[in-house]
Amino acid sequence: MRLQLALNVKNLDRAIAFYSEMFASPVHKQRSGYANFEIENPPLKLVLFEHPAATENLNHIGVECLSEQAFETASARLHQSNLVTSDVSETGCCHAKQSKFWATGPDELDWEWYRILDDAPHDQSGDQQTSGAGCCGQQPGKELQPDQVCCA
Repeated sequence: MRLQLALNVKNLDRAIAFYSEMFASPVHKQRSGYANFEIENPPLKLVLFEHPAATENLNHIGVECLSEQAFETASARLHQSNLVTSDVSETGCCHAKQSKFWATGPDELDWEWYRILDDAPHDQSGDQQTSGAGCCGQQPGKELQPDQVCCA
């Protein structure tokens, strides 16, 4: 597993340059208004969403499970503890196909638990999938808002 930190940034190009240098790591995936890094040390999935009008830097926090077994174990444990606020679902989100669920902390901080099923999905025309539809709608109690959007 590795932690995911999803940030809202005002200028994606400047943010990519900064985080590439700070973590000595190249961008793993970049799309219009979106980029992510798979940083080895410290183990971190850093996700950037370009939202110039966002009022908060933090978009959301997550835990990426790197295997099916790790995801299923975490899901079973958290569902039994009643900490989970959504069912497990498969969705196109953040320019990848994912299996995920959400847990909401006592101060209403949403945690995304997910596993990548396909890191570069294509739609039927063969074009890279760029839609984030359905992603944020899965966050408990979240509507699509300009300052709290998990996918552009």
